[in-house]
Amino acid sequence: MGRDVPALVFTREDRRRYRIKMQDCLDAFAQMLRESRFESERPQVGLEIELNLVDDHAEPAMRNRDVLEAIADPAWSTELGRFNLEINIPPRRLTAGGPDAWEAEIRGALDHADERAATVGAYMIMVGILPTLRQSDVGEAALSENPRYRLLNEQVFAARGEDLRIEIDGTDRLRTYADTITPEAACTSTQFHLQVSPEEFADYWNAAQAIAGVQVALAANSPFLFEKELWDETRITLFEQATDTRPQEIKVQGVRPRVWFGERWITSVFDLFEENVRYFPALLPICDDQPPKETLERGDIPELSELTLHNGTIYRWNRPVYAVAHDKPHLRVENRVLPAGPTVADTLSNGAFYYGLTRALVEEDRPVWSRMSFSAAEENFHTAARNGIDARLYWPGMGEVPVSELVLRRLLPLAHRGLELSGMDAAWREPLLGIIEQRCVTGRNGAVWQKETYHRIDDSSHVGHHEALRRMTQQYIDYMHLNAPVHTWPVD
Repeated sequence: MGRDVPALVFTREDRRRYRIKMQDCLDAFAQMLRESRFESERPQVGLEIELNLVDDHAEPAMRNRDVLEAIADPAWSTELGRFNLEINIPPRRLTAGGPDAWEAEIRGALDHADERAATVGAYMIMVGILPTLRQSDVGEAALSENPRYRLLNEQVFAARGEDLRIEIDGTDRLRTYADTITPEAACTSTQFHLQVSPEEFADYWNAAQAIAGVQVALAANSPFLFEKELWDETRITLFEQATDTRPQEIKVQGVRPRVWFGERWITSVFDLFEENVRYFPALLPICDDQPPKETLERGDIPELSELTLHNGTIYRWNRPVYAVAHDKPHLRVENRVLPAGPTVADTLSNGAFYYGLTRALVEEDRPVWSRMSFSAAEENFHTAARNGIDARLYWPGMGEVPVSELVLRRLLPLAHRGLELSGMDAAWREPLLGIIEQRCVTGRNGAVWQKETYHRIDDSSHVGHHEALRRMTQQYIDYMHLNAPVHTWPVD
């Protein structure tokens, strides 16, 4: 939900008008799909990275407003917590500029921002959950100052009518309550965007859903929360629980959660927006003055503001995006399953694997989603979040297999093929996908490194859990800046 909104109190009339306006937007969207009004001739990819801010001791730094002022770059914005920031990397063609261009651009932007942040005593870390974060760090005072976050917090708890219950069983057990949505701020992610035509959207979304578990297993980087060792990608279950508007009685009635994997393969992008309107009440019923149908009849392009704002409060792991750029509408799949970090090199290898594999799966004569139940894809997703690179996942034709075997035998060759179809030659592909290959060969990703390093420090130094996590986090930051892939990081 990236749009700024004012501080408001909503009335019954606001909600009635918003419901009508959303249906008008949905009707206009359907008309645009029928009339093929979308830009798709030069598809682009995009990237957003959420980061944490820490101080000199690798503890959370509640300084995002000061850091934003120091950076002074519109590509950067606040996130939910005062210890979060987000950078939006400009969209580009996948193969634009040569093999090192995107990495150089991202590293340059991050290095510059980190230098500016240091002038106000803060430093950036790309990690799924900040290991030094304590529960006391995520109270109401940690909410960013932008009014949209407080408004969203109010609406979530108005819908729930009670505090959030967070329960996670891993190596340790977490049982706690929260009276704000700020625990969600602990979840920092990497979001890959892929522009697609309306005709191909369903295939790309289905492919992204099918591989979500594989992505999470390979890139898990969030094993610690509130000083407890939980899932390898704890961020998944934390995000699902920390934004849940349903009290227990509503859950058992089968009402769908707002953080949602989904429940079926789709045949059109319209399916997803129609589900949004049909299943989910509005959290932020804010209407603008643009009538979508009349705008279309004039030959102009509607913003569909109500539909897109509503879409931004439904947190699908692969989210549909409608946007207007340079007076032309387009559609994107926003892939939201991955944690941030550990390095830019790891991030770009994750992106290459995702873009290549989805392209190859879409090109197959018999799509994987025609051979795999949707429930199997969802089970893969949560199994991968719990067990990381040690997960065993289901894949058609192979049954349940270790994820490393699945990737090395079946999916990595497909990812190479997809990137080749996209115009990326072997000299460019090999270094990127080679990182994925070596993660599988070594069985090491960010979560593995964090756990092993924490236990080495804790066992050898006996300094206490939090101090061991703090020392591990300091080492993590040092290696992050070296930009060597995480499977090469030493544990000593």
